[in-house]
Amino acid sequence: MPIFRIHHVTRYDYDRPVKESINELRIYPYPCAEQELLQHDVVITAQPDILLFNDYWHNKTGHFNVLAPHKEMVIESKLVLRTTLPDQLNITTNPGWEQLAVDVQASLQLFELAEAGKIEGGAEVEKIATLALEGGRNVAAAVEFCNQYIFKHYKYIKGITTIETTVDEIIAQKAGVCQDFAHLLLQILRTMHVPARYVSGYICPNKSGMRGEGATHAWVDAWLPGYGWAGIDPTNNVWVTNNHVKLAVGRNFNDCTPVKGAFKGPARQRLSVYVSVGYEDGNVFEELNNVQMEAQAGGPQPEVVDDTRFAVQQQQQQ
Repeated sequence: MPIFRIHHVTRYDYDRPVKESINELRIYPYPCAEQELLQHDVVITAQPDILLFNDYWHNKTGHFNVLAPHKEMVIESKLVLRTTLPDQLNITTNPGWEQLAVDVQASLQLFELAEAGKIEGGAEVEKIATLALEGGRNVAAAVEFCNQYIFKHYKYIKGITTIETTVDEIIAQKAGVCQDFAHLLLQILRTMHVPARYVSGYICPNKSGMRGEGATHAWVDAWLPGYGWAGIDPTNNVWVTNNHVKLAVGRNFNDCTPVKGAFKGPARQRLSVYVSVGYEDGNVFEELNNVQMEAQAGGPQPEVVDDTRFAVQQQQQQ
């Protein structure tokens, strides 16, 4: 049962003062049996009060605002957590598709998470789903097949997608990062009517060569009848055990964004995100990402006026 010390700093810098910054946080560990919170400190510029509540998906969520003019905002999370899953999971003997259908009909949230959205690239998704169901695979085996298919046929390349990249665009370019692969796997599993949810968190494998180590990471929870929620990571082609720390779950990235909000003012902003993971053996993995942000991604800057409002979005998960 490893213990991880995770330091996560989100920093916004503005080229002129802004005000009335209103923000939403999902940087708190998800309450579940797979992890035990030992300590968590959150420090924010100007020390605003944080209103805490559980959202629809049971994520611990914080709301705060900074009304006074400011040129920077820093959100610092210091987390000490123990993961409690075993090194290997025994999930291949779960009941089959009939029991899955019973589970979905008995739960509104499972029903919601089993419905696939409409996309133009449905033929590719249907092809993968059909292959997964060949040979009478049970639910767990079919989920594992889809996960492996993405790992084998899609390249892990940073910088070619954004937080707004669609599943159709991922299919077209056959490449992306963990956020993209999670969205694609969700589409495939839901096409098979397997309830699946997006997971935001960290991956902490201690230099084992896994993609996304140290940074904010994304994977998928799949509902397996007779077992429950099981995490699976298409970026690394593994079932999730004790190397993943879960922050939030939801239908997609928008439900799990670590930091998002809005401010008032004509400023341009710059985002940097620092994450370090400390291990019990003393090793520390660090990553710093600088993200140049615009008011409208891919579009022209709006006219600078006093009441301009800019969306504040977290960086893409890697």
